[in-house]
Parts: sequence; C-alpha cells; structure tokens
Amino acid sequence: MIGRLNHVAIAVKDLETSVRLYRDTLGAKVSSPQAEPAHGVTVVFIELPNTKIELLQPLGENSPIAKFLEKNPDGGMHHVCYEVEDILVARDRLKATGARVLGDGEPRIGAHGKPVLFLHPKDFNGTLVELEQV
Repeated sequence: MIGRLNHVAIAVKDLETSVRLYRDTLGAKVSSPQAEPAHGVTVVFIELPNTKIELLQPLGENSPIAKFLEKNPDGGMHHVCYEVEDILVARDRLKATGARVLGDGEPRIGAHGKPVLFLHPKDFNGTLVELEQV
C-alpha cells in the first residue's frame, strides 16, 4: 500500500538558522519558505537525490509544531511521510485494521498541494505518519 518515502519532517524553532545550516554547511538545495496557515506551519523543503527533508516552524500560537517544541525545545524529527496512490483507499484499509487517523479522518491539502492524512503515532511505533496521495 505505501509507496516511496516522500519526506522526513523536522520541527525547528528558527527556520532561517536551520536553512543556513542545510544550505551553507551541508550544501543542500533549499526551497523558499512557504506559509501553510491551515496546518499552522511555515515549511521549507531540502531537496535530496532520493527524498526530501521538510523543516517545520510554528506559524501562530496554536500551531501543533509550537506544542511539539514545548516538549522538545531543541526541535527534532516530527513525522515521516509516505506516498500512496489513493488516499481514501489507504485510509479505509488502515481504519479496517484498527489504525487511528487523526483529525476528522478526511484528507486535507498539504504543502505539496496534494491530499494528506496523519496516523496516530501510538499505532506506528511512536512515529507520527503522514500519507500523501501521489
């Protein structure tokens, strides 16, 4: 059901500092910052030959990333994102096996402009999983 790894997301408290680290220190290609108010984050993508790293900075006080950073003040890995061909088929199959879909269970449009869903970390070895339809 899952396809390739789309990205690994890292929560950061200072996006500009983190961009400089990846761009200037590691020599990575970094996208422009993109505000995603519906998700409460500002994101940039680090382009790698085989996947991407997504840096997430809180956008507003109610951002889920702000809450994550309260518990993890230095930041850290937030989630992994896997591609699926049909997000509704994937959702229904996962729910039938007992996996919990976060929110209302309906896909939302993610930072790539495609439907996404998040799965409860307690069902996936403590890892928040994002599914993105390709």
